[in-house]
Amino acid sequence: MQTALAAVLAAAAIPIPSDNGSTPAFIGTPATPHPVSAPAPPRHPFMAPNERSNLHDDAYQTDTYRGLGPLGRNVQVTSTLFSADCASVTFDSQGRIVTVCVGIAGPTLRMLDPHTLDTLAEQSLPPRDPRTLSNLFTSFGGGGYFYLDNADQAVVPTTTRHVQVFAETAGAGGDGFTLVRDIDLSAVIPDGESILSALPDWSGRLWFASTGGVVGYVDGDGTIVSRSLGEPIGNSFAVDEQGGVYIVSDAAMYRFEARGGRVKTIWRRGYRNIGVAKPGQSEKGSGTTPTLMGRRYVSITDNADPMNVVVFRRARRVKGRRLVCRQPVFDKGASNTDQSLIATANAMVVENNYGYTGPASVMQGKTTTPGLARVNIRRKGRGCRVAWTSHETAPSVVPKLSLGAGLVYTYTKGTDSHDPWYLTTLDFRTGKTIYKARAGSGLGYNNNYAPVTLGPDGTAYVGTLGGLVALRDTQ
Repeated sequence: MQTALAAVLAAAAIPIPSDNGSTPAFIGTPATPHPVSAPAPPRHPFMAPNERSNLHDDAYQTDTYRGLGPLGRNVQVTSTLFSADCASVTFDSQGRIVTVCVGIAGPTLRMLDPHTLDTLAEQSLPPRDPRTLSNLFTSFGGGGYFYLDNADQAVVPTTTRHVQVFAETAGAGGDGFTLVRDIDLSAVIPDGESILSALPDWSGRLWFASTGGVVGYVDGDGTIVSRSLGEPIGNSFAVDEQGGVYIVSDAAMYRFEARGGRVKTIWRRGYRNIGVAKPGQSEKGSGTTPTLMGRRYVSITDNADPMNVVVFRRARRVKGRRLVCRQPVFDKGASNTDQSLIATANAMVVENNYGYTGPASVMQGKTTTPGLARVNIRRKGRGCRVAWTSHETAPSVVPKLSLGAGLVYTYTKGTDSHDPWYLTTLDFRTGKTIYKARAGSGLGYNNNYAPVTLGPDGTAYVGTLGGLVALRDTQ
């Protein structure tokens, strides 16, 4: 087996440059927690604990946290400059950050101190492949999605159509990573495609999905099982404890399972699609990773005009219609999202990304079409309704929900010529903006599709084109 070892002496964080001008550092008032009740997703046996394992927080991809984020009490900002976007932020059993930072040259696996953002270890990953790089700012394959497993191992899809597994090391030379497994999927994923995401099912099979629509899994003995959908895939996927694997292509929503040594379609449902990538989308279809809601539902958005939040019953078999609702959000000619939905058992928050076509679209005071909305499932699954709409403008972030605080955390852009970016909180119940804390100003603070991540101590982290930003209360 090929091995690689990387260890570095701790390197102090260099802040991302920021020219804030006269933009306000804080807008609004500190929040008072108003907890929200929601069932916890089950702990996946082969992944790090919920809220610590992957970009969307857990195997259900709920984008929720049970603890608090910053409440706006004298917010302190720390940053580290990598000139690479550290989007997927996870936390190992010692509380250290493990992240993949994707830059122009390629991705790097990093271990960071969660408070200072000092680099503790780094491991170069295979460079970007021009054949799979359709757009520098919207190509998420090869490390954009990775997960931390139950043994603190980073499981990383690479640009070479491999999945590499890195264990953490410690020694006199400092903390580091070592390659402990290399899974070659190039025999089933065609040249020119990339692995978008990989996640284990509840039996430990490693499932994967490619940009060109190859879906499959690696069994415990290393056997690779796959099939091609013939439909591009643009996002990650969700898994549940019943063996379900939920993937949305540019054409349909699927539930797959491993059955009889093959990838079996349990059900498939198409969705409305105008067939073009609207400004702000990275694909010609749904912009969402499927989100599992409690034990009954799975939700996505479609690519209609206006866009709809779409909810299905996810069981293998259902009585009556599988479709629960198709709820329009935002305005015709100005609606899309490229982010997963926040979801509890019966409510979702969706964000409008219409108009984000890359960094230039939000420079020199420009910004995108506003809108976040909460959509509720009606009693007994009899349709959906819009509960509130916010006019905040979040160009491309994955928003998150703190159940403990009752706050939605998003990342908004100001219209001042200094281009300020703000960690912004909304009341989950009403949609009212509570506060905005400035992260910084300029290109280096553009998150470019990276999420807000809430850490174990309540710090909010945002990956940006400059590197990684941390915002935390000091009172």
